[in-house]
Amino acid sequence: MSKRILTIFGTRPEAIKLFPLVHALEADARFDSRVCVSGQHRGMLDQVLEISGVVPHHDLDLMQPDQSLDQLTARLITGLGAVMDAEKPDWVVVQGDTATAMCGALAAYYRKIRVCHVEAGLRSGNIYHPWPEEVNRKVIGSIAALHCAPTEVSQAALLKENVDPATVHVTGNTVIDALHRITAKIEADPSLASGLAELEERFKGKRIIGVTTHRRENFGGGMEAIADAVRRLAARPDVAVIFPVHLNPNVRAVMDGALGGIANVAMIEPLDYPHFARLLSLADLMLTDSGGVQEEAPALGKPVLVMRETTERPEGIDAGTAMLVGTDADRILAEATRLLDDRAAYEAMARAHNPFGDGHSAARICELLAG
Repeated sequence: MSKRILTIFGTRPEAIKLFPLVHALEADARFDSRVCVSGQHRGMLDQVLEISGVVPHHDLDLMQPDQSLDQLTARLITGLGAVMDAEKPDWVVVQGDTATAMCGALAAYYRKIRVCHVEAGLRSGNIYHPWPEEVNRKVIGSIAALHCAPTEVSQAALLKENVDPATVHVTGNTVIDALHRITAKIEADPSLASGLAELEERFKGKRIIGVTTHRRENFGGGMEAIADAVRRLAARPDVAVIFPVHLNPNVRAVMDGALGGIANVAMIEPLDYPHFARLLSLADLMLTDSGGVQEEAPALGKPVLVMRETTERPEGIDAGTAMLVGTDADRILAEATRLLDDRAAYEAMARAHNPFGDGHSAARICELLAG
């Protein structure tokens, strides 16, 4: 008899990292795959659903403007709980560190349903950086019956917390599966990512720097320092910046004020997944405070400067694919300049082994769920 698997997600990053697993489950006769989306992100989530071909069985559509974390949490637990009562799954699969993932795990625990945590064991060691994601991860880690750790470092973090070793497995990160799939799709159909063609032409011959920033802990002074660093970096005549600006007004207001009107800074709307994959391939260098970019960019040989004080992905730092630079404008500028001007330093990062996976993570997770 097939096992019923309820996969839950609500944000763009979760959708990207789970669509390879959803397709693997759907193609496997051992499973009855069901999908529930919370709608914690709306437009950005829908873009990934469309390009990946995932059709949810349940859509809670919980996104509301300016809702607090406690309001969102309450609505998620009750909404996801009702779906579990209707579906009665054998397993609930959650990914990463979002409110949707944490509440999905908690609602499953209340019903004594086993939880599989994809991308388990990431820890920064500081419950306020990233906030609230670090505690979300720890909550899920205390509930899950199956921990799919992307690397040996994340496996070790779970074992240090006395998680049963028999429940912890190194699977690699499904984001590499997703990147391989979408890159192949773009190669087969370049029109999927043709929206950057105008910028590619405009900035031909320049060194492209991709920028993403959205972390809550960087709102305020951190965001202003990042904007200052980008402005100073863009003063170089050989550089162009492509910056998909997050929708959050705490990001937009700062960036519009600091970077508006600079000729070689293209502040554009958030990109769908194919166009973001295209940006990664175009960029010489990525500046980011995102978690996922720390994993994705090295898969394409692109160095990453991480504009955060801590990272729960130390593997990239240790492997040399990423460097932690914080939000000090002088430090960001200095390290970006070094990589642009020192070919040996650039090549050392670009050629470092990506520690986050080989593109076969979803298949490994299916085997663990079937066991």
